[in-house]
Amino acid sequence: MIELDKVAYSYGGGELLSDISLTVQPGSFHFLTGPSGAGKTTFLKLMYGDLLATAGQVRLSGVDTRTMSRDQIALARRKIGVVPQNSQFLDHLSVADNVALPLQVAGRDATEAQADLEQLLSWVGLSSHRDAFPPELSGGERQRVALARAVMMSPDVILADEPTGNIDWEMSQRILKLLVELNKMGKTVMIATHDLTMIRASKAQVQARVLRIANRRLQLAGADL
Repeated sequence: MIELDKVAYSYGGGELLSDISLTVQPGSFHFLTGPSGAGKTTFLKLMYGDLLATAGQVRLSGVDTRTMSRDQIALARRKIGVVPQNSQFLDHLSVADNVALPLQVAGRDATEAQADLEQLLSWVGLSSHRDAFPPELSGGERQRVALARAVMMSPDVILADEPTGNIDWEMSQRILKLLVELNKMGKTVMIATHDLTMIRASKAQVQARVLRIANRRLQLAGADL
């Protein structure tokens, strides 16, 4: 469970987020929307401990991230899969090796998880690209590699930052479907997006809560979204 209690975040230019409270229940599905620059990426980073609140508390499994050591945050983040807005890959490694990187970071033997890796590549439709290198991939293929890498460690929570940005409608729907499938498997999912068309299209696939950041605060979006 991730809890935000009267959280604020400030930086050199002033306060970006203010008085935000939210409890993210296990197995829930959320969209996070708002105008460009509203703080969606910052919000996600607060949720997985990449940034620390300047006021209030962000609690991971009941523990305030500001009281956790780097090692404790790193351990907690193994339960959270992150698909960043601009995913970075090691271009000299194959798709399969890039997806398997979290195993190495966690000190696990990748060969022992080979079957899981192959199943995951098949799930995102990239089995035929397992030996390709990142520069050879399309935008949609890169997004699916990022998603596969995020779920390689079977996290409880998936946080995706604009996962359908800069790709066509058909591919965005494919990625949305993969995230919905993860939710149906019991994973908690939050997608930050400005794509209201995708949010509307999701209503037939999943029961999602739509949140909006506006004027530094978090609010529940209306049914007319």
